[in-house]
Amino acid sequence: MSQTKYIFVTGGVSSSLGKGIIAASLAKLLQARGYKTTIQKLDPYINVDPGTLNPYEHGECYVTDDGAETDLDLGHYERFLNVKTSQANNVTTGRIYQSVIEKERRGEFLGKTVQVVPHITNEIKERVQILGKSGEYDIVITEIGGTVGDIESLPYIEAVRQLLWELGDNNAIVIHLTLVPYLSAAGELKTKPTQHSVKTLMESGIKADILVCRTEHEISDEIKNKLALFCNVRREAVIQSIDASTIYDVPKLMQEEGLDTVTLKKLALSDSTTPDLKQWDEFLHRHKNPKHEVTIGLVGKYVELQDSYKSILESFIHAGAVNEVRVNVRFIHSEHITSKTIVKTLGGLDGILVAPGFGERGVEGKIEAVRYARENKIPFLGICLGMQMAVIEFARNVLRLEKASSTEMDGSTPDPVISLMEEQKTITNKGGTMRLGAWDCHLKEGTLVQEVYQGATDISERHRHRYEFNNKYKEQLEKAGLKTSGINKDTGLVEIVELGDHPWFIGVQYHPEYKSTVANPHPLFVGLVKAALIHKKEQSNASMA
Repeated sequence: MSQTKYIFVTGGVSSSLGKGIIAASLAKLLQARGYKTTIQKLDPYINVDPGTLNPYEHGECYVTDDGAETDLDLGHYERFLNVKTSQANNVTTGRIYQSVIEKERRGEFLGKTVQVVPHITNEIKERVQILGKSGEYDIVITEIGGTVGDIESLPYIEAVRQLLWELGDNNAIVIHLTLVPYLSAAGELKTKPTQHSVKTLMESGIKADILVCRTEHEISDEIKNKLALFCNVRREAVIQSIDASTIYDVPKLMQEEGLDTVTLKKLALSDSTTPDLKQWDEFLHRHKNPKHEVTIGLVGKYVELQDSYKSILESFIHAGAVNEVRVNVRFIHSEHITSKTIVKTLGGLDGILVAPGFGERGVEGKIEAVRYARENKIPFLGICLGMQMAVIEFARNVLRLEKASSTEMDGSTPDPVISLMEEQKTITNKGGTMRLGAWDCHLKEGTLVQEVYQGATDISERHRHRYEFNNKYKEQLEKAGLKTSGINKDTGLVEIVELGDHPWFIGVQYHPEYKSTVANPHPLFVGLVKAALIHKKEQSNASMA
């Protein structure tokens, strides 16, 4: 294609309607038709990135290969498209203003008064077009965070208005995602909130080309006609997005509604090819028709908000489908785990995952969970802080270093088995001390983890952490039975630990959940689910004997 086409996805009436899922679903359909498609997210908050945001407030922080801390929607983009994202795929107001202020300080504006229009909007337009100008994509979908009418979103909406004018007809369109609520007292769906939302968008100079209507009930033809008339869109461009049993149903639902067809027509692109969704359909079939069932405990400290562990939960869905297993995830707050409650809390689990996190709250419960998994031979996966807790637990209870800890939680511990790297100790800016993005890891021959990775010797995985395995204790721990089975050759840092006398016990310093997709489920999650199923069958056979 000679020119990249742009699709802007805005939201109205309410937040959390699923703009990210709609954008990812449309991108999947366009990709399945042969168009090279990518998605980016524009976030209106003033934080430079979501790395310092509380998971309770914003959900998980997703990390890309190039080390960008981004919005969790980028996880959906990668899981649906199986295409890597980067810093260019997530832009925040904080980053926009930071860039403009830095340019002003360098004198790039020649003494002009720096204003929202044109300087901030120009910066936004520049960021929107970075991916399009790379020459790698036919279509770029840009999701605008927040809701139309928010003060924070106004510069983005204005930038979109300008881009629509600059790019010209058939080169850029707007899809507006809105809510059509059902009033049970009246027993009917109401279109007025959507009408007001579209009107607000039009007041900013933007006409919606396609209307995607989130709803709990089927939208009748009569209501679609009404929405088309009052919202100034074509009848075929009113798309119903009804609640689905899984987010992975949404691309098929959008295909049935003709979202991809009407999008291509408005962009003056060919819709003659049929989307190739064979692999997607096979995944859905296996996901919805499991032959077995396991229960895995997710031990963490943000369990009240499931979005805090979004990528982990989706990874279990991918791994479950491969194994034809329904994975029931039991959320367990690590603060509620003590030596007295451990059996009641973790009893009956087929596998245990100790989740990542920061800070000292709830770590003793995580250590107890690791001990329970180790002593009872329950399949175990520790991710990031979970791996560090596994090292501490082993040091305390096997090596008998009773005060072993991480300097993150206890700066005065006599046995810092987890500690900061030397070069990090002088850094005070929290955003600058972490090991972020893709790092290489060499897998040792004959280890469980090499078997899990199907014989690979070198892998690349994404990191997001500040503290490391302390190599001063490496020999001591290995002699006692804790294998260091994955090492970064350049730094000598330990990436993976495992136990030799346990059926399936692995701790990894990185975040495998960031790389699991529908097309490529992550081998560690596939392995954990498989081991959990074996454990369940063994326990069942033992109880029957």
